[in-house]
Amino acid sequence: MKILRVICSPRGTASESYRLSQTLIKHLIDAHRGTDLIITERGVTGLTHVDADYAQAVSKRRDPASLVASQGALLQAEQLIGELESADCVVIATPMHNLMVPSALKAWLDHVIQADRTFRITAQGKVGALRDRPVYVAVASGSTFSGVNAHQPDFLRPWLTTVLASIGLIDVRFFTVEGTGQKPEALEVIRENAERAAAQFFLDDRVA
Repeated sequence: MKILRVICSPRGTASESYRLSQTLIKHLIDAHRGTDLIITERGVTGLTHVDADYAQAVSKRRDPASLVASQGALLQAEQLIGELESADCVVIATPMHNLMVPSALKAWLDHVIQADRTFRITAQGKVGALRDRPVYVAVASGSTFSGVNAHQPDFLRPWLTTVLASIGLIDVRFFTVEGTGQKPEALEVIRENAERAAAQFFLDDRVA
């Protein structure tokens, strides 16, 4: 089983989203004991944004094989798409920045969401070209954005659900650790609640 972990926080492995993603991966390992596991770590905070060569090549391309001979951001995009295609499941560790996904995650998505490569344009609209697989998203936020005590709106989850569906990734599950800006003793409780919710999800999933 191949797991692709996409790390989006500028704090990297020290981030709350990475910490929560570790919990998810531990549950995935437990659920697939006896199976060979390969975990690919993809940090995306250093990704270059799509460039002029990329835009020109994508707009004119008719043969996907031309990607191999392309340079710059388009060649990088093909590597990222290849990692996504080969994964049996995806774990995205991301903070919420300004009510939305961080620019690093947006840059990764701009690379992997590509017409005539990961989606097709039809008379009925966009149709995803990738096979569906589980996507687990670990979201960390300094404030709360869910439940009756939400202090801010949530544009991250509905937007990310929509754009992933556009390339064929429908099975998307969100796990959150919210209010990480609180004092250390309160943060420990928040972490425990997030880990408990994740454990319950995987327990229910096994039973089902």
